[in-house]
Amino acid sequence: MAFRNRVTALLGIEHPVLLAPMDLVSCGRLAAAVSQAGGLGLLGGGYGDGEWLDREFDRAGNARIGCGFITWSMARNPALLDRALARRPAAVMLSFGDPRPFAAPIHAAGTALLCQVQTPRQAAEAVEAGAAALIVQGTEAGGHGQSLPLLTLLPAIAETYPGIPLIAAGGIADGCGMAAAMMLGAEGVLMGTRFYATEEAEAHPDAKRRVVAAGPGDSVRSIVFDLARRTEWPPEYTGRVLRNRHTERWLGQEAALRAAQAEVAADYAAARARGDFDIAAVIAGEASALIHDIPPAGEVVERIVAEAEAALARVVSQR
Repeated sequence: MAFRNRVTALLGIEHPVLLAPMDLVSCGRLAAAVSQAGGLGLLGGGYGDGEWLDREFDRAGNARIGCGFITWSMARNPALLDRALARRPAAVMLSFGDPRPFAAPIHAAGTALLCQVQTPRQAAEAVEAGAAALIVQGTEAGGHGQSLPLLTLLPAIAETYPGIPLIAAGGIADGCGMAAAMMLGAEGVLMGTRFYATEEAEAHPDAKRRVVAAGPGDSVRSIVFDLARRTEWPPEYTGRVLRNRHTERWLGQEAALRAAQAEVAADYAAARARGDFDIAAVIAGEASALIHDIPPAGEVVERIVAEAEAALARVVSQR
């Protein structure tokens, strides 16, 4: 069984597997590895660093990759979008904000606009913006998101918008998860945490090891790490990270954290600099509980596709 569907046709890829554009972690080397394995790698444009963006596009070499941005942050420096489009990316992914003000230049460049959505209202905005595909993100995802689980959000959006391809995100780390997402209406998957724990990811080795060691319930969604980083997100978004001493100290004590924010932020920054993940956050999701190794990214793509094909074949054979 080979996956040939609207996502593979739209993006010109062999496998409907996308790298989530994790801020800084999804570097040129990682994006290239995913694309070279037949998926699509997306650079983590994140909050917007033009020099980093240029460097990582260069590091990707001749690989056909895309780029993703935190929309509300990019709105403060829209020239970043022009900078990315000048590199002729395969796709631009916009997340966490209204994509409509930025749709026109993406369409004019002939680039596929991918919009990540966490609610039905956001899906409606993305469709209005002319998104080529919707990335439906459940609360299980690492990093920022909202509260609706993928199991209910994905089929609801699939029912509402049958004419647009959907890509599932949140809690997917293996072929069974990919197969389940396709049964719910997706035609592809976008994975962050699974690719975080790969050889090419631009993440600290100890952070990767913590992803591998995590089990069910070892992640938590809150605003604690944003407060410690002094990063102000729109209030509807929280961030999922692995539990550590810092989260356990401050969960439920957000008011006290705000009162001590200057001191806590200084301690947090120092911990990040020295790679102390008892304090610094490992930004990873529920999929951590399904991850047991740190392989090359290309191997992950091949493995998840083979597992998904086998899982779906089992379903067919049982009918």
